[in-house]
Amino acid sequence: MTQHSGHSPVRTLDDVDQALVHALQIAPRAGWNEIGAVLGLDAVTVARRWHRLTEAGAAWISCSPSPALASAGQGLLAFVEVDCASGSLLTVAQSLAQLPHVSTVEHVSGDRDLLLTVMAPDLAALTHWVTRGIGAMPGIVATRTHLANTVYAEGSRWRLRVLDRTQIARLADTGATRAEAPVFPLTDLDHALVAALSMNGRATYRALADACGASPDTVRRRLGRLFAAGMLQTRCEVARPLSEWPITVIQWGRAAAGELERVSRGVTGAREVRLCAGVTGRNNVLVVAWVKSLADVQRFEVRLAQRVPGLEITDRAVALWPLKLSGHLLDEEGYRIGGVPLDVRTAGAIPRSGAPRSAARPPERSGDV
Repeated sequence: MTQHSGHSPVRTLDDVDQALVHALQIAPRAGWNEIGAVLGLDAVTVARRWHRLTEAGAAWISCSPSPALASAGQGLLAFVEVDCASGSLLTVAQSLAQLPHVSTVEHVSGDRDLLLTVMAPDLAALTHWVTRGIGAMPGIVATRTHLANTVYAEGSRWRLRVLDRTQIARLADTGATRAEAPVFPLTDLDHALVAALSMNGRATYRALADACGASPDTVRRRLGRLFAAGMLQTRCEVARPLSEWPITVIQWGRAAAGELERVSRGVTGAREVRLCAGVTGRNNVLVVAWVKSLADVQRFEVRLAQRVPGLEITDRAVALWPLKLSGHLLDEEGYRIGGVPLDVRTAGAIPRSGAPRSAARPPERSGDV
């Protein structure tokens, strides 16, 4: 697990900070010279600004396998509800957060204690983990697993929306990673690169090479292939109190099977939506959105019903504490305090002690890539 150094806290983002975060949301691995040119600043200034934000846990860049892999039959995504015994919630949540294949852990309101986002190589590995891994953990009373059959939208699309159209267009050209090649089988090197990039999406080729035991040229070529095939998604996150959208609302809903595609397109058009997925079970749609206040939770549901009349919301929850987001550990306020490198392969491996495996330290250096 990595841990940030606890520098002076960042309680607000000024105009430059917001512009920098928005720029990195569009082009997460663009060089500082390119970012600075778009923002009208020198490379040293933007690099120093970003270092300050990351050291304070106020912003970070992660990387994870994209939905294209699951669509091609390489892995799957599941959402697991967990009910905990009285007094065991925090211990269970922290243990689950240490698992490399559990990408997100949220303590939520409503009819479940925890909601997990879980990656697995296949159904057999997921079943093995649910029955022999999480099913055997002390403090867990019950679990319910929902498979994602289609991911219509995910967090890398969310933006602060500070920059103007010209700046956005320039950055989009700089950071373009359009899927122009077919998905291919992941190698051990690819998995190692995902693990390293999940902790620092701006890690240099040299840092990645040192972490993965390969040459910088090999890393550059391999990442080029992975991004060209749309197999990785890199995104810039910001601590929730700094985003002006601090509340996460989770909604489960139903749509007619023949209307699911149309309904999902309508859902993903809403600015607040971070995730929209088709899932198995009594409900066939899962929506995760960011809103500005608790009062806005109900207003968002009303707006969504007006926008997408074919969707019936049947259950809803609010994230009380997102302990882990795409591999990154968060404190009660939403600031990054560490991370566990993502590795989908660990879903089928249960350590004998029942304790999570320790995670290798990823490369922390960043800069022009």
